[in-house]
Amino acid sequence: MRRLSALDASFIYLEDDHSPMHIGGVYLMDAATAPKGFSYEMFHAHIRDRLASSRIFRERLVEPPIGLAHPCWINDPGFQLDRHLPRLSLPAPGGRRELMHVAAHVFGEVLDRRRPLWSLSFVEEVNGVDGFAPGSYAMISKVHHAAVDGGSGVELMAALLDISPVPGRVEHDDWQPEEIPGSLALVGGAWAGMGRKSKELGQVLGEVARGAARIYGARRAERIDPPPTLLSAPRTRLNRAVSSSRTFWGTDFDFERYRALRRQVPGVTVNDVVLCQCAGALRAYLAERDELPRKSLIAMTPVSVRQERDRGKMGNQVSAMLADLATDEPDPLRRLLRIRRGTTGSKVYASAMPAHRIAEFIPSETLAAAARVYTRMRLGGRHRPFFNLIITNVPGPSTPLYLAGARLGAQFGMAPIIDGLGLMVVVLTHAGRLSISLTSCYRVVPDPDHLAHLMDAALIDLERSVAAAPADSLRIDDEDLPDAERGDDAAPALQRLRRASRDLDRAIATLDRRLRE
Repeated sequence: MRRLSALDASFIYLEDDHSPMHIGGVYLMDAATAPKGFSYEMFHAHIRDRLASSRIFRERLVEPPIGLAHPCWINDPGFQLDRHLPRLSLPAPGGRRELMHVAAHVFGEVLDRRRPLWSLSFVEEVNGVDGFAPGSYAMISKVHHAAVDGGSGVELMAALLDISPVPGRVEHDDWQPEEIPGSLALVGGAWAGMGRKSKELGQVLGEVARGAARIYGARRAERIDPPPTLLSAPRTRLNRAVSSSRTFWGTDFDFERYRALRRQVPGVTVNDVVLCQCAGALRAYLAERDELPRKSLIAMTPVSVRQERDRGKMGNQVSAMLADLATDEPDPLRRLLRIRRGTTGSKVYASAMPAHRIAEFIPSETLAAAARVYTRMRLGGRHRPFFNLIITNVPGPSTPLYLAGARLGAQFGMAPIIDGLGLMVVVLTHAGRLSISLTSCYRVVPDPDHLAHLMDAALIDLERSVAAAPADSLRIDDEDLPDAERGDDAAPALQRLRRASRDLDRAIATLDRRLRE
C-alpha cells in the first residue's frame, strides 16, 4: 500500500465529470515500417508482456472515508487487461481530422477509479494522414495525473516503446494482487506518519530559507526581476468555465528550426522560442475575435524537479514558473527578448520554493474539501485567473522509437483543463520533430485546428523578424544572461551570495539535528 503525496492527491480531489484529470497522447505508427503487419492481437500481446515494467499498470486507487487521509495505491485484486485496451476504428477517410476528433472524445471520458487508472486505445483504419501509409494505426493513451507527471509519463511510455524494431527483453513478473484494506488501515497508516512529517518540517523550512536567500542574493546582484504574480493575468476567453466536451489538435515542426533561432539569438533557449511562438499564435487568435487584452497573457510552465534517484517512481515531482508572454508586443523579436528576460528570473523563483513539499503539511481533509468545493461550485471561471494558460514542454529522445516493430512517426500530448484554465498546450520533442498539441473545449477554443495553423504562422513570423534584424539588436543585456555567460563584474556579488548560502546551510543543519533529537 503506497500513499499518494498531497500534490498527487489534489488531482483526485479536483476531478469531476466536466474535468477529467488524466494526461495522455496520440501516437501514430506507420504501417510501411511494419513489413510483417500489425494487428490488435499483436498489440494486446505486446502490452501484456510489458506489464511488469511499471507498477502503474496494475495498481488501483483506494480512498479513505471523507478525506481523513490521502488515497493509496494497491495492487489491484481484480485486474483484467482487456478493460484497458479498447479497440477503435476511424471513420472514413481516416485522416488527421477524424483522428483528432476521436482523440478528443476519448480524452473527455473519466477513468473508472475501480480499476487501474489508465487506458491504451488501439485505433485502426488510419488511411488518410499525410506522410503515413494507408492501413496505419494509432494508440491513444490516458493515465491519471495522480500517477504520473510529464517526466514519469515519458518513463511509462519508454516501458512500452523500444529503441529498435526488435522488441526488448520481457522483464520478470513477480507481481501479486493485494486485498483492499479497510477504512481503519487506510486512516491509521496516515496518522502514524505524522511523527515523520514533524521531523521533515525542519528540512522543508530550511529549503524555503535557502530559496529565499538565493532570491534575495540574486536580486541584490541585479541579475533578475521578479516574475508575474498569481492573479495578475488579464481576463480572457481562455479562463471561462469549461464544458465536458473536449477539442484537440496536434501539429509538428522540424526541430532544427528552433535550434537555428537559438543559435541566432544568443542566450535564448528552445523553450523561449516555443513560448514566443505560442504567444504570437494566441495574440493573433484573440485579435481575430477583437478579444486581445491590453495586458500581456501570463502562462504557467511546469518545471520538473525529478532527480535521478526519482527515476521509476510514480507521482508528480514538479514546481512551476510564471512567464509573461509579451502578447502586448507586436514585434516577434522584441517579444522573444522580453520572454527571455522574464524566464531567466522565473526559473530562479521556481527552483527556490519547494511548493510540492510544502503541500505535504496541509491536512488531507482540508485539501480534499477545498478542492471539491472549488470544482463542484464551478469557482474557477468566476474569479480573476491565476494565470491564463499552461504550456508544458516535455523533452523526449532524439532517436526513433518503435512499438512492436513499427516506427513511431508522430506523437501529440494531452493534459487536463479545468474551470478558469480552458487551454492546455503540450510540447513534445522526439527524433528531430517538435509537436505542439492543444487541449480545450467547445466553449473556449472550438477550432483548435485554426489555432494550430496560427502556430505555424507565428513561427514563420519570428524567423523572418530575426533574419531581418541587425546583429546588435539580437544581443541580450549582460545582466539578463545566465551566470556562465556573464562578465567578471558580477563575481564579487556572487561570491558573497555563495558564502551566505554556506553559512545558512550550516545553520539549517543544526536546526534539523535539534528537531530530530
